[in-house]
Amino acid sequence: MRLSQLAATLLISSIAFAPVQGFAADEADPVVATVAGVEILASELALAEGDLDPQFASLPEEQRRVAALAAVIDIKTLARKAEAEKLDETDEFKKLMAFQRDRALHNAIFKSAVVDPVSEADIKARYDKEIAATPPEEEISARHILLKTEEEAKAVITELDAGKDFAELAKEKSTGPSAEQGGDLGYFSKGQMVPEFEAAAFALKPGEYAKEPVQTQFGWHVIKLEDRRETTPPAFEDVADQVRQVVMRERYADLLKTAREETKIEVLDPALKTAYEALKPQQ
Repeated sequence: MRLSQLAATLLISSIAFAPVQGFAADEADPVVATVAGVEILASELALAEGDLDPQFASLPEEQRRVAALAAVIDIKTLARKAEAEKLDETDEFKKLMAFQRDRALHNAIFKSAVVDPVSEADIKARYDKEIAATPPEEEISARHILLKTEEEAKAVITELDAGKDFAELAKEKSTGPSAEQGGDLGYFSKGQMVPEFEAAAFALKPGEYAKEPVQTQFGWHVIKLEDRRETTPPAFEDVADQVRQVVMRERYADLLKTAREETKIEVLDPALKTAYEALKPQQ
């Protein structure tokens, strides 16, 4: 399939980008093509490029622009045909455009009131307050051998006492999903494992294995402690994007709360009203 055909196919499966109106061509926003006399501006091309499937991200810039242009030309070509058939005058189309206008305005205020005001200083302040200031927490690295019965677990401990390698015994005898990794569970902190397992594991010293098997809902465990360490907060650069999302979600929620308080909202359908009212405390 040609690049232009692929671009059009990818775009047609999604809701087309909102029509761009009121543009005036100038040196900063030149006309790149026309369809039936209707100008396609460089700014429209940029909007279309943003709607392309993510697979286009790896293409050279000029190929992305060509794919976007092909999509815009196809959209405008069919739009002119739809106008000729007066599809833009139908009630269905007018309802669709009204909804898309509201959605575009929703996105516009989201950008202006939520996205744009969030600065790097805001993100760093939130990171310093809630992540960097988090007290260190102890975590351990452990291995285990999971067995069905206490007798089997005690037999494994006997083999360990005789000098057998823990990881090899885990690969050979453990019924748990970590068997292939020699029973390695990686690092974990308190609260991540079932209580019985956690208590036994945190009571051990590095290099030590439990001399008695530990029973949990999963079976009987033979546990070895590999290491202890204190956690350190992730670097700001590693979590900045996640923190930004948290800040934006909170500001969006505040924006919605204020807007709802200022707006009269009536749900007339009884079933929908009940369901909507039930959602309100979670919003």
